[in-house]
Amino acid sequence: MSSSEARGHAAGAAVPRRAAGGPGVQPARPAPAAGQPGGPGQPGGSGRRRRWVAAGVVVVLVAAGIGAAAAAAAFGRKGSTGAGTASSGYRTSTAVVTRRSLTSQTQVDATLGDAGTWTVVVPSSSSSGSSGSSSSSSSAGSSSSSGGGSSSGTFTWLPTVGHTVRQGQVIYKVSGSPVVLLYGNVPAYRDLSEGLVGADVRELNTDLVKLGYTTRAALGPRSGWDYYSAATAYAVEQLQSKLGLIVTGTLSLGQAAFLPGPALITALGSTTTPGAPVTPGSVVLTASSVTPVVSIDLDAAQQSEVKNGDPVSITLPDGSTTPGVISQISRVASSSSSGSTGSGSSSPNSGNSGSGSGSGSGAGSSATITVLVSLTHPKAAGKLNQAPVTVTVTTGSVAEALTVPVDALLAQPHGGYAVEVVSGGRHHLVTVTPGMFDDAAGLVQVSGAGLSPGQRVVVPGI
Repeated sequence: MSSSEARGHAAGAAVPRRAAGGPGVQPARPAPAAGQPGGPGQPGGSGRRRRWVAAGVVVVLVAAGIGAAAAAAAFGRKGSTGAGTASSGYRTSTAVVTRRSLTSQTQVDATLGDAGTWTVVVPSSSSSGSSGSSSSSSSAGSSSSSGGGSSSGTFTWLPTVGHTVRQGQVIYKVSGSPVVLLYGNVPAYRDLSEGLVGADVRELNTDLVKLGYTTRAALGPRSGWDYYSAATAYAVEQLQSKLGLIVTGTLSLGQAAFLPGPALITALGSTTTPGAPVTPGSVVLTASSVTPVVSIDLDAAQQSEVKNGDPVSITLPDGSTTPGVISQISRVASSSSSGSTGSGSSSPNSGNSGSGSGSGSGAGSSATITVLVSLTHPKAAGKLNQAPVTVTVTTGSVAEALTVPVDALLAQPHGGYAVEVVSGGRHHLVTVTPGMFDDAAGLVQVSGAGLSPGQRVVVPGI
């Protein structure tokens, strides 16, 4: 009996019996007609039936004995431990039992997009009577930031669509006064001057250090960066001088626009053109983040299997892979009514009012959570936006695991699993208990008495 036949025997398949009329089995005679010897109502009929029944029992017992002998021969005979061909026509081979580290991975559909989108609008003047202002807002909320010029001024310069504006650069001009882009999640909502305290002051101080207008030593301990000090005022004077603004040491609402990061200009407002009047509340422009992010709609039941900082592998549309890490996990589950794709909005920066533009796949109406993944090498995304990708998430690992190929497992007729071990040229079954599965490697952790590294187990051949 071949290895594959042994696998069938282990699964409870009956050994084929010989067909009626085959060698050693006489075909059944037709029943005698009425009135003939042995027929109904004739002497000897009952005796003949008893003899035929007895003969049938003998045939069944003989067939069962042949089947048992064949099964015993299959697991007891010596033979090759290499590849073979089953009598049913499919090939088998063997694989080595190994001890190694194993990881459990799962693959989920996701979408590669940008980290956020924002809309810059013109707000009202500050309560202190600032000459003008602007605000940046997103679909999920709003964050106002100051812009140059008067609310009754005129747009004199606007960026082109597709242009990227970075920290310290001019994002637009009102009546000739530049509005500078600064980074921050807190919207500008007031004039900032010496003596004020707040999160908006902290992000301003952070920007001034990054732009080189002041130093960490000048600002003192970072715990005090939320205070608008004399050092802050001096740094603002340097910034204003660089931009050609009136040097006051006070950052008036209307002189800077705060956004979470570099802004890729995606569109101008419907009424925004050079020479058009600046109207409070009007849209100046819309922009998106230049940072790629992968958004996953993960089954809420798998939330405990992932955490911030977990490494992942991202398969791009061209088949290439690039590494990433989980950067944000939503705490609120939502139901997806779509059978193929879901949607969600979020920003990878906590507290930022931005909408994540990527949405991963959902399953039916099951509850999902939004998981964001940052690319280790952002340039790997190229110009892809709203592109479908596959994310491989590592959900567990085990060291020094006894492993066999997944397809070496044999389901037993009464439950449980076994593997067919080839040892010393003989085949025998070893009952095993599966542990962790590594779908990516095609391996499974197993435990069972009589199984050790270096043994060979039967697997389907190629």
